[in-house]
Amino acid sequence: MKLKWLEWAKQIQSISQIGLAYSKDVYDLERFEQLRTLSIEIMQEYVDVETEQLRTLFASETGYATPKVDVRGVVFKENKILLVRERMDGAWSLPGGWADIGLSPREVAIKEIREESGYEAEVIRLLGVYDTKFHDHPPSPFHVYKFFILCEIVAGQAQEGVETLEVAFFGIDELPTLSTERNTEKQVKMMFNYLKDPNRDVFCD
Repeated sequence: MKLKWLEWAKQIQSISQIGLAYSKDVYDLERFEQLRTLSIEIMQEYVDVETEQLRTLFASETGYATPKVDVRGVVFKENKILLVRERMDGAWSLPGGWADIGLSPREVAIKEIREESGYEAEVIRLLGVYDTKFHDHPPSPFHVYKFFILCEIVAGQAQEGVETLEVAFFGIDELPTLSTERNTEKQVKMMFNYLKDPNRDVFCD
């Protein structure tokens, strides 16, 4: 179900951030700061997070407001998909994380696979770009695009990382509890479609 309050809070936050970045008039700046505060108050009504933490996570960015980018590496071996168990919530996900400034999506995928699973990989192709608002992710203060990138292991061995507890491969019918903030069951199962049909078109919301 679409959470209207969440969409409104994010839109108000976006408008305030852009206004604070480009406005020169002192009174306009004051009004945009009031809008930012209002967006935080709306979020606080529905989520159990302290005001200052919300301000840091949700309303501290500057400049033109744009979606955040999450990059996920998709690796298959013997018809099974590589997943890592997250320390943060104990659930499983495709290795990945926020895109880093200065790195391309290809470089982020390779780095995240190495850091979270211990494997060295090379990129094969882009499989899909997903907008989280169209999928069953839990509510988030961020508007996120998720890049799913097919990779192939070229070296290394399974090894937990700073952010991960376990590394394993799973078949489509034996998926563990997934970290839905990072990837949904439907998304992971859709990745198997590319294993069956390597020429399948790139998915784009």
